[in-house]
Amino acid sequence: MRTRRTRNRRTRTAEAEKKARTRTRPSDWEPPSAKRVLDLALGSALLALTSPLLGAGALALAARRPPGGVLTRSPRIGLDGRVFVLCSLRTRRLRLDLLSRLPHVVRGDLSLVGPEPLAPDDERNRADPAGTPRSPAARHWRQELKPGLTGLAQVRSRSGMPWDEPALLDQHYAEHHGVGLDLAILASAVHAPLRRAVRGLSRRGKARLSDTDHRLSGYSTAEEVGSVGTD
Repeated sequence: MRTRRTRNRRTRTAEAEKKARTRTRPSDWEPPSAKRVLDLALGSALLALTSPLLGAGALALAARRPPGGVLTRSPRIGLDGRVFVLCSLRTRRLRLDLLSRLPHVVRGDLSLVGPEPLAPDDERNRADPAGTPRSPAARHWRQELKPGLTGLAQVRSRSGMPWDEPALLDQHYAEHHGVGLDLAILASAVHAPLRRAVRGLSRRGKARLSDTDHRLSGYSTAEEVGSVGTD
C-alpha cells in the first residue's frame, strides 16, 4: 500500500511540475512587422504633437453642445473581418476628425496607410471592384490588412483620371503594400494640403494688391487728377 501511495504521489508531482513548466514556458512570440513599427512610432509621435490641438477642438465642440456629443461613433470592419467602433471628432476643420483617429492607430485598429475603413453593411465588403458578388465563404482582400487613416485612394482619387477609381486603388495597395509605399503615400498626403494652403495664401495676397501699392512715396491721387486736367 505504501509503495502504491508513493508512486501515486510521484506521478501527481511529475504532472504538477509538467503543468508548471507549460504555464511558464513563453508563448510563440512573433516580432512586429515593419509596418506595425512605423504605425506605432509615427502614430504615437503624431498623437503627442496633436493632443493639444485635439483637446482644444474637443472643448470648442463641447461648448457648442452638438447633438450626438463631441464624438461620432460608427462600426467599421478591420483586420480579419473584426468589427470595431471608430471614434472621430465631430468636425472637419483642420482635419481634426482625421487626427482624432490616431488612438486607433496606436491601439492597432487602424494603420497609418491602408484601404478606406468600411461599415459592416457596405457592399464593397462583399463584391470585387467589378461588382461581382463573392461567395460568403470567400475571404475578401480587405480582410487581409488593416484599414488606414489615409491611403492611396485618398491621395490619388482627386486626380479625376478614370483609372484612379478608389476601389481599384485600394486593391492595388493591398497587393503591393509595404513600408516604402506607405512613406510615399504619407508624404503625398502631407504635401497636398500644404501646397493648397500656400496657393490660397498667395492668391489672397495678390487679391489685396492694387496700383497704389506700387506708386512712389509722396504720390497722391490729386496730383494724377490735376495732370489729367491740364492735358
